[in-house]
Amino acid sequence: MHILILHTSSDMYGASKILLIVIEILKKRNNHITVVLSEEGPLVEVIQKMGIAVYIIRLGILRRKYFNFPGLLNRIKVLFKAWKRLSQFIDDKKPDIIYSNTTGVLVGALLAKAKGIKHIWHVHEIIIKPVAFTKIIGFFLNSLSSKVIVVSDAVKKHWLHAVNEAKMIRIYNGIDSAPFKDCSSSLRKEIGVSNEVVVIGMIGRINHWKGQSYFLEIARKLHQNYPFLCFVLVGDVYPGNEALLTLLNQEIANSGFSNKIFNLNYRTDIVNILNGLDIFILPSIEPDPFPTVILESMCAQKAVVATNHGGAPEMIEDGKSGIIIPINNPLAAANKIASLVENKWLRLEMGVNASKRVQELFSYKTFEKAIENTFII
Repeated sequence: MHILILHTSSDMYGASKILLIVIEILKKRNNHITVVLSEEGPLVEVIQKMGIAVYIIRLGILRRKYFNFPGLLNRIKVLFKAWKRLSQFIDDKKPDIIYSNTTGVLVGALLAKAKGIKHIWHVHEIIIKPVAFTKIIGFFLNSLSSKVIVVSDAVKKHWLHAVNEAKMIRIYNGIDSAPFKDCSSSLRKEIGVSNEVVVIGMIGRINHWKGQSYFLEIARKLHQNYPFLCFVLVGDVYPGNEALLTLLNQEIANSGFSNKIFNLNYRTDIVNILNGLDIFILPSIEPDPFPTVILESMCAQKAVVATNHGGAPEMIEDGKSGIIIPINNPLAAANKIASLVENKWLRLEMGVNASKRVQELFSYKTFEKAIENTFII
């Protein structure tokens, strides 16, 4: 079976990492895989090393920054060009299935409908606003897909208003825990802290909702009572959003304890980073559908802290395999995290429980079986 895969970006963040696992699973089943990405980037080389052909076609990816009049005109223009190029590409390759990874890819779904090709849409997003955009995407998901994979119950619930429930398949992201068996890390040496120092970190692309500013607010509250703590941030911005990184660096500089905050920007050695942390926080201020980085932190046996919405409450059990914090109360969040700061054995216990939970619910094998069944025509 020939499967054409379309994806929004060429980075190595959550949705891209899950895409790599999907490609690996489909390849093992002797499917012929072709991948189209919208831009060059580190993901291209990784896929090519898997023996998969990668083509670059500007797909007219939908992002929030385009939701203004000039932006919409830009997307219409790019989508029109993408339609022509991808249509010819599909006619040449003759895929049996088109698989679109994330709702940012629209053109593949439109062409699948036009050409009578089965379309599977993998939805990693909970889109709250703009409301009009949410309604439009919901309409497309329902009308242009044979199957809609949703990554959590929270995502399913969000799209139920628009998508036929019979089309939706909830498949929790799965992860291979093998890379996390090596617990060594050079992070502490890099930032110049001893093994006795408690290091708290977050990993995520810098944007308005991922919660970097909230992380710093929580860090400020914790620093007041525990001045020995160190904080690490990892992640970069989408091209064109460099102003967000500048603002973040200004917040760090003005914090009053910038010598305890290390902004490492984009990194590929995520296992190394996680192994160097004591506590991992994902402080998203809008619902994060099913953050892969939480699974990675759980595999690394870290005490995971996450805000109380999106997929996080499905991933960790509050008080057992992690801690759930409020989304807009840094003092309350810091007070809950304090128990982990003060109690090393509690951190270790939660980390072990988190690792067991991954194996029980979010393993690679469970994900593999579900994906294989979904792609059976």
